[in-house]
Amino acid sequence: MSKKIAVLRGINVGGKRKLLMADLKELMNKLGFKDILTYIQSGNIVFSSELPPKIIETQIEKAIKEQFDYDVPVIVKEAKSIEKAVQNNPYFHESIDLKTLHLTFLKDVPSKDNIKAILEIDVKPDQFTIVEDNVYLFVEGKYHQSKLTNNFFEKKLGVGATTRNWKTTLKLLELSKS
Repeated sequence: MSKKIAVLRGINVGGKRKLLMADLKELMNKLGFKDILTYIQSGNIVFSSELPPKIIETQIEKAIKEQFDYDVPVIVKEAKSIEKAVQNNPYFHESIDLKTLHLTFLKDVPSKDNIKAILEIDVKPDQFTIVEDNVYLFVEGKYHQSKLTNNFFEKKLGVGATTRNWKTTLKLLELSKS
C-alpha cells in the first residue's frame, strides 16, 4: 500500500459545505482506505491505498455527494509526488518567510497553450511557477488578497485546483511518513 494525500476544495469555508473531519475519516474508512489521518478542518487526508489517484478522486467525490449532498472537488496525489514538489520549490530558500509560500494542486497537467497564455498575465507583486500538475506560489502579501486564487488557475488553465499554504503542505508530507 502506498501513501496518498487527498485535498478537498471548498469545505468548511465561511460556514458553508460543513464536513467534520471525523465524518470524513469515517467515510474514507467505509471506502476501504487504510491508515487514515486528517489534518485541520479544511479537508486534508493522508491515507494508504493501492488504487490510482484518479479512481480515488472519483470515489471520494461520489461518496461525499451521496452522503452529504455536496459537490466537492477532490485532488489525490501520491505522497512521493508531494515530496518531490516540496524539494523542487523554486521560491524556497533558508531565509524565506514560509507565509509567502503556497502550493496549488492541479487535478491534471494543463495544456501547453493554457500555460503559455497564463504566463503572459501580470500578477505582480506575486509570482507563480507551473511544474507539471503543481503551481508554486510566492505571495508577497496576504493570500486572500492575491490574484492567484483557485478560480484564477481553474479558469486560465482549464483544470481543477486547490491551494494549501506551505506549512500545511509540509505537515501533510510529514504525516505521510508516519
